[in-house]
Amino acid sequence: MTASIGGPVAIRAPYDPELEVGLASLPADIFGTENGPATIEESRALMASWRPNMASLTRGGTIDVYDKQIPGPQGAPEITVLVMSPTEGSGPRPVIYHVHGGGMVAGDRYYGAETLAEYVAALQVVVVSVEYRLAPEHPHPAPVEDCYAGLVWVARNAAALRIDPRRIVIMGGSAGAGLAASTALLARDRQGPDISHQVLGCPMLDDRMSGQSTSATDLHSVNFKQGLQNGWAALLGDAAGGPDVSAYASAARADDLSGLPPAYIDVGSSEILLDEAVDFATRLSHAGVPVELHVWPGGFHGFSSLVPHAALSRTASDTRLAYLSRVLL
Repeated sequence: MTASIGGPVAIRAPYDPELEVGLASLPADIFGTENGPATIEESRALMASWRPNMASLTRGGTIDVYDKQIPGPQGAPEITVLVMSPTEGSGPRPVIYHVHGGGMVAGDRYYGAETLAEYVAALQVVVVSVEYRLAPEHPHPAPVEDCYAGLVWVARNAAALRIDPRRIVIMGGSAGAGLAASTALLARDRQGPDISHQVLGCPMLDDRMSGQSTSATDLHSVNFKQGLQNGWAALLGDAAGGPDVSAYASAARADDLSGLPPAYIDVGSSEILLDEAVDFATRLSHAGVPVELHVWPGGFHGFSSLVPHAALSRTASDTRLAYLSRVLL
């Protein structure tokens, strides 16, 4: 740790060696270049290029996969969800309600769908993945209100979906984890659907980005921080980082975390979101919420999905799957 006039500066922990090799083989614009982070348009194009083939999600006909238009928030357009469920057997089953990542500005309901299909196959659960409106075209509260509307639809349509409304897990990664956490706050405060657990991967929780881990000065960290700041600015405009941001936009702003669902939170030790993930987990625990926290040594943001065959990625993925199995089955 070194000091500077502006305060302590974090030294990023080294990447896991196998992950570092994998990182070098990824498209350069994932975490930006010497010219800065990817633009919104570049991010959207990149994430669209990762969209899986619908047929691959069916796992040889063992998973039923379809899109459905559902009611959006009052006065807002309909939203689309991706539904995946086992073709064999009957319910009611647990459901994973998934909120995709993308820095608040990119991604769709199919982002992460291959991993979600693995959960359907391994756990015999139903998955509903929501496609919310994106910033900057649709700033706060549009994204989180879409996520909440999708959650309400899932609970109200439990019989048709053949799910158990007492076993709803909300899950997200990065911006999706931040929106999942804020959706859980909305559900608590509006006395909405009961969420049994929340699973937050490398969560984007705090628009203030004041944790010491955000001060790392290597190019990767600087670019990633700027990309996150751009995402928060797209969502919140000039209010980002100021005193008047709602916890339903930035979950770390919540003063009261009591009464929230038990949480599984994981994060890499070598990414700038480390501090806010650990702080949120600590505050949940202090509020009486059961928390399982994993800090993966040498992990960068999204490592388990970006370099899935690395040993650390497999361990992280297996640990998350084991948690889901334990709390749902």
